[in-house]
Amino acid sequence: MKKIEFLTLVLLVMAVFSSCRSDSFKIDANLVNLGGATAHIVFEGDSGVINEIVQADKKGRFSYEGAATQPALVSICDQLGNPLIMVVAANGDHIQVKGDAKKAIDIKVKGSRLNEDWQLFRDEHKAFYTDPNPSRLDAAIEKYVKEHPTDLLSTVLLIADYSNYTDRDKVDQMLKSIDVKARPESLTHAFQGVGKKGGNLPRLMTLNLWKHGGKFEEIKLTDGIRMLSLWGQPQQDRESLRTKIKEISGDIRVIDILAESDTMRWHQTIAGEDWQHYWAPGGPLEQGIQLLGITSLPWFAVTDSTGLVVYSGPDFDAAKKKALDISK
Repeated sequence: MKKIEFLTLVLLVMAVFSSCRSDSFKIDANLVNLGGATAHIVFEGDSGVINEIVQADKKGRFSYEGAATQPALVSICDQLGNPLIMVVAANGDHIQVKGDAKKAIDIKVKGSRLNEDWQLFRDEHKAFYTDPNPSRLDAAIEKYVKEHPTDLLSTVLLIADYSNYTDRDKVDQMLKSIDVKARPESLTHAFQGVGKKGGNLPRLMTLNLWKHGGKFEEIKLTDGIRMLSLWGQPQQDRESLRTKIKEISGDIRVIDILAESDTMRWHQTIAGEDWQHYWAPGGPLEQGIQLLGITSLPWFAVTDSTGLVVYSGPDFDAAKKKALDISK
């Protein structure tokens, strides 16, 4: 009898662990006000950028299984592409996400020490996350990184939540101050080459960005002259920039890119603008965009019909002049 009880216990333990395999991670979500709608799961996994659609049931529940040998930042977005929550996942993790899809700041995450520490940081600095001025949150992250150099959360905060990339040397030094074991390449590879001065400008054939109100779209940069207009919020002179873009949009195609993780005010900011808008979830570190050497926002880049970047810098008028010169 005791042997039977022991075998039963073993089978129960095996059943529990079988739900969280070592070759995948699992996310269970329970998000009210998402009932019956779809959600997008976006991350860079072992096979490249993953963008999958999952269907929520009437109560807003869904499950997702993915694969990431090394820690990956996973964004959960609603059907319009608005980010709801970001978690870190690696094979073997079982993560639970619960909250209200209409109140993203209140969504809670459980399921691994790292994600729960990140959740605790969010809770303790909630007012900073909702402040239109990111300086207080940036200062809190700088303090955390300095005090916790062996903590993987330091890397996650710097990659996912930090906003001030104006001083690239400062950002690089903060990253380097984190112990090498706490900054896996799967999270930091996008930093390579960012902000370096000198050298040849890159050639960008395509960009894969989230189209406003839609889904990820491949933008071809080899079928004409393009100006990339990258910005973050709050953008002080948006009205002035809007006027300038209207003046050249008939001659040059402008690709408007929100280059930060926070999209809370995106829709209001671009209301009334009749050109296409995109979102780069990785901000200045997004694949492809990282090659532009962005050191501040807003930032402008011009590509010719072969995808060669012929201008990359903070001056709209200089970008405009270059675009009009090569279009003659």
